[in-house]
Amino acid sequence: MPIEVGIWRVDGEDVTRVVSSKLGNEERLEDILEQDVSILGLDVLLIIGRQVTTDFGKRIDLFAVDSQGVLYAIELKRHRTPREIVAQLLDYGSWLRGLDLERISEMYARNNVNESFSDAFVDHFGEAVPETLNESQQLIIVASELDASTERIVSYLTDFGVPINAVFFRYFKDGDREYLARSWLLDPVEAEGRARRAGRKGKAAWNGQDFYVSFGVDQQRTWEDARRYGFISGGGGKWHSQSLNALEPGHRVFVNIPKVGFVGVGEVEETVVHVKDFTVNVDGSPTPILEAPLKATAMGAHADDPDLSEYVVAVKWLTTIPETQAIWEPGMFANQHTACRLQGEKGEFTIARVSERMGVDETG
Repeated sequence: MPIEVGIWRVDGEDVTRVVSSKLGNEERLEDILEQDVSILGLDVLLIIGRQVTTDFGKRIDLFAVDSQGVLYAIELKRHRTPREIVAQLLDYGSWLRGLDLERISEMYARNNVNESFSDAFVDHFGEAVPETLNESQQLIIVASELDASTERIVSYLTDFGVPINAVFFRYFKDGDREYLARSWLLDPVEAEGRARRAGRKGKAAWNGQDFYVSFGVDQQRTWEDARRYGFISGGGGKWHSQSLNALEPGHRVFVNIPKVGFVGVGEVEETVVHVKDFTVNVDGSPTPILEAPLKATAMGAHADDPDLSEYVVAVKWLTTIPETQAIWEPGMFANQHTACRLQGEKGEFTIARVSERMGVDETG
């Protein structure tokens, strides 16, 4: 059973509940997800297509792939019955499992005429399409509300190894501001684990806590500042900052400076915020980071541009080392995204070696 989400507005001593309502239409939710699929809170995804037609004449709302080659069918429930939406997704799953690189590339080309699927994969994930492409699939129901029947059917199927899950969004409107709140029926990590325990093939499941962070140092951010004040950050374009949305309190981050090596392991304390809203401790006093002594002279250079601005995540460091002592070994995990799940063989190797060399508990 998903956790019910409520929002209250606090004005001084007055507390007012913001009442949820139905989103005007679920096509709008589809538009929002296509624009920023990270809202789902899954690993970084590359959208292959929208309204993709299967060989059976049906259309998948959103078709995507993650860095490990797992294919995702993301379907909005709309006004269909639980039996209809679940049957539809199972039908999609039977079709997805037969797709190879050539077919996937063809579908991507229909929606993206200026770039091949293989090139887009490299641009998006920083590595070539893996040999494990389509070794497994994930079927996701997206709804503005979930009924007891859908919950019961999805939970039953996952117990038998079917990789299906459901997420619902609550819509809130407060004056001219609109909000979406997300709740999963089953924790995505738990659902994936159920499928693998039931005998599904494929890569080892993500451990549910560890993320890779790429921390590019320049005039907008320096490792000295990050170590001193306890943060990681990304900016210079939405592509670089939006992946930070996946980080939640309690997640562990392994920080790599590209072409240098791993320099720190920490625990996320707060979700990502705009650089203007991030405060640090200076001589015992909370201080906006842009007013604190910084080595990064241009951290606030694009603070008035929502797309180019720096975005910051508070981190409690478990251990850090200077750039000059950075750790890198052949076979370690690397990715162009600012943040992504640390998983797969390279991920497991990286967690083990960095933990050993930095003296932290591998299991967290």
